[in-house]
Amino acid sequence: MSLNADWMQRDLVVLWHPCTQMKDHERLPLIPIRRGEGVWLEDFDGKRYLDAVSSWWVNVFGHANPRINARIKEQLESLEHVMLAGFSHRPAIELSERLVAITPAGLDRVFYADNGSSGIEVALKMSFHYWRNCGRAEKKRFVTLTNSYHGETVAAMSVGDVALFTDTYKPLLLDTFKVPSPDCYLRPDGVSWEEHSRTMFAHMERTLAEHHGEIAAVIVEPLIQGAGGMRMYHPVYLKLLREACDRYQVHLIHDEIAVGFGRTGTLFACEQAGIAPDFLVLSKALTGGYLPMAAVLTTDTVYRAFYDDYATLRAFLHSHTYTGNPLACAAALATLDIFEQDDVIERNRALAARMAQATAHLKDHPHVAEVRQTGMALAIEMVADKAGRTPYPWQERRGLAVYQHALSRGALLRPLGSVVYFLPPYVITPDEIDFLAEVAGEGIDLATRASISVALPAGGPQTFHDPG
Repeated sequence: MSLNADWMQRDLVVLWHPCTQMKDHERLPLIPIRRGEGVWLEDFDGKRYLDAVSSWWVNVFGHANPRINARIKEQLESLEHVMLAGFSHRPAIELSERLVAITPAGLDRVFYADNGSSGIEVALKMSFHYWRNCGRAEKKRFVTLTNSYHGETVAAMSVGDVALFTDTYKPLLLDTFKVPSPDCYLRPDGVSWEEHSRTMFAHMERTLAEHHGEIAAVIVEPLIQGAGGMRMYHPVYLKLLREACDRYQVHLIHDEIAVGFGRTGTLFACEQAGIAPDFLVLSKALTGGYLPMAAVLTTDTVYRAFYDDYATLRAFLHSHTYTGNPLACAAALATLDIFEQDDVIERNRALAARMAQATAHLKDHPHVAEVRQTGMALAIEMVADKAGRTPYPWQERRGLAVYQHALSRGALLRPLGSVVYFLPPYVITPDEIDFLAEVAGEGIDLATRASISVALPAGGPQTFHDPG
């Protein structure tokens, strides 16, 4: 038995994996990873895989990055953890100072959580609690975009709209307003991204006009709806939304968990609209993909609404055991050092251009409806019929065929349903981008060439897709 097979068998006896139908592993081998270096992962049998999805969108500067490693090792020698209630420590203070300095003006307070979903819960609770403290307890509902995803804890699911993640749990979820997404894949022929995004804002304007008295906040994934299929829209929507939230006295929450830290072409996506949200939620790349951590940045106005004598019970009594963990803060500080010292954003522009060039030919593929890109995120949408943009039935799992082919060629491409996407670490080389484009093209050819016979239900949702 190979080392891979041995570890796989041990795994299947005891582990339950995320976003996985475990029965799939009766025929799809798990891949146990022994080590990582740069953009590469290596299994126990010595095969390497180019990590094209940054290990679920977190690993921006490569695996086993020596600069991040060194900073964590240094921190280990002095302090591994201390609670952040009544105590503090240097890494948390320094990281907070730097986050305030690099994010849009006005975001002056930092609250830490343990992961992205928890960060979303913090922002939602803070907004609700702010209005309560201000004597506006009726402002308790939230507005979200269709096809959005904000995490998998209960409140985070409530403001999401990807059926695969939410339908089962509907009885548990909050009652939210869902506004049609500005998703530019859905724009009419001949209409620009900007024009379509402006047109779609009318739905948001109408919702805010009619219901602002009961709305606490609007939450969006700025520019890219990640788990919804890497659907993208124009920054003008964010600008219009900021103006409307100000007019109607509604908070604006930006979920930049997936798109923050350079993924969209600027350090933060909100910069492209020239605005600042009331809450900015960060995670994933915050620690370079090393350790779980989230940061929620907000304004001093929000902070002051909670600042009072204890007996008023206006304090934000929310906590996580590992809030502001020193090791995670050290990883984040090292990550910010790399951004500051290496001119990462400018280098990414060249890499993004190479991604566009390497995949341009796929626009002519008979089963590719669109190749779309925002910065260092590129998506290729496979369809059954190009002219009508008819999607493949989700039950056919066309993306799975791409995934399996990519693994055979030494690449980790984990599609979202029928959407093949690149979200590589920023240390990827032009040649490695060309390799990914080659593998993706081969996989798309294989996945769309064959006729797949599956039993399709007579009714029910047709928008499910494999989680990526």
